Amino acid sequence: MLPNYFNIPYFKKFLTQSQINENSDANSKYPKITVVTPSYNQAIYLERTILSILNQNYPNLEYIIMDGGSTDDSVEVIKKYEKYITYWESGKDGGQAAAINKGFKMATGDLVTFQNSDDVFVHGAFELVAKSYLSNPENSFFYGNVVMIDEHDEPFEYIKTIPFWSPALIYDGMQCHNQCYFFKKELLQKFGYLNESYRFCFDYEIMSRYGFGENVKGKLIENLWGAFRIHSASKSSNISQVGLREHQTIKEIYQSKLKSFLPEKLNYYYCRIRKVLYFILKGDFEYIRYRKNIVMVK
Repeated sequence: MLPNYFNIPYFKKFLTQSQINENSDANSKYPKITVVTPSYNQAIYLERTILSILNQNYPNLEYIIMDGGSTDDSVEVIKKYEKYITYWESGKDGGQAAAINKGFKMATGDLVTFQNSDDVFVHGAFELVAKSYLSNPENSFFYGNVVMIDEHDEPFEYIKTIPFWSPALIYDGMQCHNQCYFFKKELLQKFGYLNESYRFCFDYEIMSRYGFGENVKGKLIENLWGAFRIHSASKSSNISQVGLREHQTIKEIYQSKLKSFLPEKLNYYYCRIRKVLYFILKGDFEYIRYRKNIVMVK
């Protein structure tokens, strides 16, 4: 069961029909948000990703698409919206992380993020991030929750996150999702870009690097949602073993930065209990029941 406020019919319309406000003007009172989309032969989903960004009608958006030389209809899809796109190119690149980094190096936004060409933002995302950025200047990155969707934009599972705690990255895995993860551009200069040696877990690595960075604070935005698409051609479906190996490597690197006298299993259980207690204290028993049911089904 999805959250009551998640309007599925509107969500699907948001991804498939242009709602771009042709008369909207740039407004520098809002923080500039730079979105980079890496793409390669994902024409079937790319338009939905683009619309999930442009339909936000955010007044201070910089949008960059880095296509890796697609041989399907991706370029035609991009050209359909190119007057709204700040920059795009199509040509051979060094892989997904390299494409994103190239876009990041062009970015002039106060906040930057990337959205893969099969994943999407949920409506209202940029406005929520902008408000949180302006209200919480001490924070370096902002993140929310994720909905799992299929190839037909049908949501089938949702995952809520809790306030960030860097050790949980090691003992409990990903604490943020790149589908709804925005960070200040200054982190790129201070802590570096994506590690291009990783094919799968470059997002986990950079979130760990930033999460363990000195004076770096994350801010959970409760109603911020991104959507992660599961389909037969996705990396999650085809090279999952690569991801597991990379995840273990990254975990070992950052585990050395922790000082804990407890066994790893106890630290893991502490992270899980911490998560449950958070939702209990919020009175979100519906979500606790939902996750319990998901685990039992699986």
